[in-house]
Amino acid sequence: MNKQSFIHGTMILLAAGLINRILGFIPRIILPRIIGAEGVGLYQLGYPFFLVIVTIISGGIPLAISKLVAEAESAGQPERSRIILRTSLIFSISAGFVFTFLCLFGASWITQNILPDSRVYHTFISMSPMIVIIAVSSVYRGYFQGKQDMIPSATSSIMETLTRILCVLWFSYLLFPMGVAYGAAGAMLGVVAGEIVGMLVLLWQMRRLKRLNRNEHPEIPVEPIQSNHPNSTRRTLRRILGIALPVTGGRLVGSLSYLLESITTAQSLAMAGIATAIATAQYGALQGMVIPLLLLPGALTSSLAVSLVPSLAEAQARGDMRTIHKRLHQSIKLALVSGAPFAVIMYVMAEPLCVLLYKNSEIAGMLKLMAPFALLIYLQGPLQAALQALDQPGRALTNTLIGAVVKIGLILYLASNPALGIYGAIIAIIVNIIIVTLLHAVTVAVALKYHVPWLDFFKIAGVMIIMAGAVSLIYHEVSLGSQIWLKFTASAALGGILYLLLTALLGLVDRSDLQRVPYIGKWFT
Repeated sequence: MNKQSFIHGTMILLAAGLINRILGFIPRIILPRIIGAEGVGLYQLGYPFFLVIVTIISGGIPLAISKLVAEAESAGQPERSRIILRTSLIFSISAGFVFTFLCLFGASWITQNILPDSRVYHTFISMSPMIVIIAVSSVYRGYFQGKQDMIPSATSSIMETLTRILCVLWFSYLLFPMGVAYGAAGAMLGVVAGEIVGMLVLLWQMRRLKRLNRNEHPEIPVEPIQSNHPNSTRRTLRRILGIALPVTGGRLVGSLSYLLESITTAQSLAMAGIATAIATAQYGALQGMVIPLLLLPGALTSSLAVSLVPSLAEAQARGDMRTIHKRLHQSIKLALVSGAPFAVIMYVMAEPLCVLLYKNSEIAGMLKLMAPFALLIYLQGPLQAALQALDQPGRALTNTLIGAVVKIGLILYLASNPALGIYGAIIAIIVNIIIVTLLHAVTVAVALKYHVPWLDFFKIAGVMIIMAGAVSLIYHEVSLGSQIWLKFTASAALGGILYLLLTALLGLVDRSDLQRVPYIGKWFT
C-alpha cells in the first residue's frame, strides 16, 4: 500500500483532477456543436434528479469510510478496515438496486410531473444504471482514501474521464439524427460507459492490493473469521451511518437545491414570458457551459477536500490541534493561490474565452458576472471538509440549507422578472455562494478557534487587481495579431507569469511549498 503524505496525496489528486477537468472540457466544447444548446439543456435537466438519488445512496458513505479506515489504520487494526469495506459494500449495493428499479419503473411519471420538460424521459432512462455503479465506486474510493493512497482514485477517475469523452461524443452523434432528445440520451449513455470503466479500474486495484497483502503477509488471513459475526457488522453499519447520514443530509440539501433550481428556473423563465425551448437552451448554457468553466480550477479544492478528511481525522484522533490548524491553513492558502489567476482570466477575457471554447459570445456576460465570486466557490471545499472531518457535519448541513432556501426564493423572485430573466437566476446563485462560504468560514473559525488568514486574502486581492490590469492592457493595447486564440493565449500566459512572480515576492508561495510538490520538489531542495 502506497501511503502518501497530506501534500503528496493532494497533489496526486490535483494532477488527476486537472487532467479530468481539462479533458472533460472536450465534450463540453464539442457536445453543444453536436446536439445544440437545447440538447445540452435536456442533458442538464435530467442530471439534478439523478444527483439527488446518488446523494441519498452514497453522499456521505465515502467520507465515513475514509474517516473510519484512517482511524483503524492509525490504531494498527487493518482487519477493522476490511469489516468497514464489506459492510459498506453490502449496504450501498442493496440501496443502489432498490433505487435503480424505482427510477426505471417511475421514469414516465417523474419526467411528466416533476421535471420541467417531458423530453428528458430518454435521458432519465439512460442514466438509471449509473446508480449502482457509482454506489460501488464510492465505497472503494473512500476505502483507498482512508488508507491515504490516492493513486487508485486518481487512476480510476482518469480512465473514467477518457472513456466518457469518447462515448459521450460518439453515442450522441449516433443518436442525434433520431431527435434532440435521443442525442441528449446518447450523451448520458456515454457517461454510464465511463462510470463502468472507472468502477472496473477500482476493482482491479482492490484485487491487486489483496494479492500484495497476501504475498507480504502469507500467515495473516485476508478475511478474519470474527468479522463475520452479525453484531460486528451491525455495529460497523451504525458507525458508518452515524457519520454518513449528517454528511448525506448536507449534500442532499445541495442536490435538492440543484433540482429545485432547475425546476424553479424553468418555471420562472416561463413566467417571464420565455418559451420552453428557449428557457431550456438558456439553462443548458448556464449549467452546461458557464458553471463548468467556473468550476475548472476547483480540481484543487476537490483534491484538498478529499485528502484533508483522513489527515484531519488522524490528527484529531491524536489530539494534535497544531497539525489541524496547519493543514487547514495550507488548504485555504492553496485554494486561494491556485484559483485566483483563473478567476481573473475568466473576468477580464470572458468574451474571447467563450468564443474560443463554445463559439458563443452571448454567454460571456454570464461568465463575467460570476467570475469575481469564483474564489468563494474554491474555498467551500476545504472549509466543508474540515467541518465533516471534525465531526461537525450538522453545522455544514445548516449552512448549506440556509443558502439553498435563500437561493430558491431569489430565483422565483428575480428570474420571473422579464428584465432579468436568466440573469436573475445567476444573481441568486451568487448570493448563495457568498452566504454558504461565509457561514462555513465563521463556523470553522469558532469551532477550532482558528484565525482566518486575512493577510493572505488581502495579498491575493492585490495581486489579482494587478494581474487583471496587466492582462487587459496586453489583450487590448499590445499588437499580437488579429487571431483571437493568439491574443488570448499570450495575454493569459504573460499575466500568469506576472502572477507567479508577485505571489513569490509576497511570500504566498515559498521554497518549502514547492519542495512538497511530487516530482518537481527535488529541484528546490
